[in-house]
Amino acid sequence: MNIRSLTRGDGVVIGAAVVLFIASFLDLSGYDCPSGVDCSRFSSPNAWDSLGLLMSVFLAGIIGAALVVVGRLTPGRKVVGFDLGQFGAAFTVFALWTAFWTTIDVSDAGAGLILGLLATIVLAAGAIAGPLVPALKAPIVGAPKPPQAVQPPYGGQPGQGYGYPGAQQQPYGAQPSQGYGYPGAQASGQPGQADPAAAQAQAAQAQQSAPQGGAAPAGDFTPFWFAVPVARPLYGEDGAPNPIAELAPGTWYLAVEQRGQGLIAQTQDGRRGVLQDTTGIQRG
Repeated sequence: MNIRSLTRGDGVVIGAAVVLFIASFLDLSGYDCPSGVDCSRFSSPNAWDSLGLLMSVFLAGIIGAALVVVGRLTPGRKVVGFDLGQFGAAFTVFALWTAFWTTIDVSDAGAGLILGLLATIVLAAGAIAGPLVPALKAPIVGAPKPPQAVQPPYGGQPGQGYGYPGAQQQPYGAQPSQGYGYPGAQASGQPGQADPAAAQAQAAQAQQSAPQGGAAPAGDFTPFWFAVPVARPLYGEDGAPNPIAELAPGTWYLAVEQRGQGLIAQTQDGRRGVLQDTTGIQRG
């Protein structure tokens, strides 16, 4: 589970579920106490005294909120063919429908019914509008900054290589630079000056190995870290229509290969798939 995949819409759903739970302990109906009568021995029932109302409004809404959140944390899970988030949204709509007509039917609705109705309205709105409204699709927790390379000691070169965001990658097959004082390198006449003959030979070799038309060879792809602005599905490399995972905002993923207009991405648990929509991604 990835907590960073929770969106603002999920936060609205969680908050409404908490309010709904509190409302279940409040009075369902009000009453007027006649003058001269000790009303301390009278009490109005709450939702826990009415099993039908408790299950159809309060617990149904809370269960729906839990399904929406779990569906966000574990994408791909289904119940009787429906996505967990869709199943949970249906629960919240059912809770709102029952709360509305129950409140209308009661002549003197108490604080429990009124607050429960308001909570189910917000709950259903958050569950339905969460995946649709851009403001609610934003993650609750923003993406962390890419880890910075450790500062080398004086005179040392910064570490570079595959394995962390922000590192400058070398193309596959490239040789590390060799210069004055490097073991195995030919020492030139003066430090910092390249051998002219060697430079000409390297330039000629680069021209001969360059592909026709100026297109970059496929092996020049350099793996890099990236984060997605919104949740996006990751499809299998075999071309199956169902996603194998969901990339969540606020998490860094590794792009290991170019696949047409998409990327072959690798998740934290080692799964690889095709990210078809790469618009707006943040490179590390």
